[in-house]
Amino acid sequence: MIFISKYLVPKGYTGITIFPFVFLKSKNLKGNQALINHEKIHLRQQLELLVIPFYVFYIVEFLVRLIQYRNWQIAYRNISFEREAYTNQLSLNYLKQRTFWSFLNYLRVNDI
Repeated sequence: MIFISKYLVPKGYTGITIFPFVFLKSKNLKGNQALINHEKIHLRQQLELLVIPFYVFYIVEFLVRLIQYRNWQIAYRNISFEREAYTNQLSLNYLKQRTFWSFLNYLRVNDI
């Protein structure tokens, strides 16, 4: 389910997924198929990890990447969940062919 909320989406971002909801910063983003697909990939990741462990893993990996890169944006873009979502957001059929825990393929260190 998609909601519009400029207050829940952090500054500098266009959307955020908090299972089972997708929050977008503005109504016109509902038509952005790549963004919606990106957020749907996050929904699948969250479901696979039973939601709460997803957030724990996400935060821990972000902190590790932040120490590694010493840059908020680079750390964020190199979280395995984000790497998978950004890499595949333009492939609108990705979720149909995606295998279980595919985000693990994006854990390697490789700057985006």
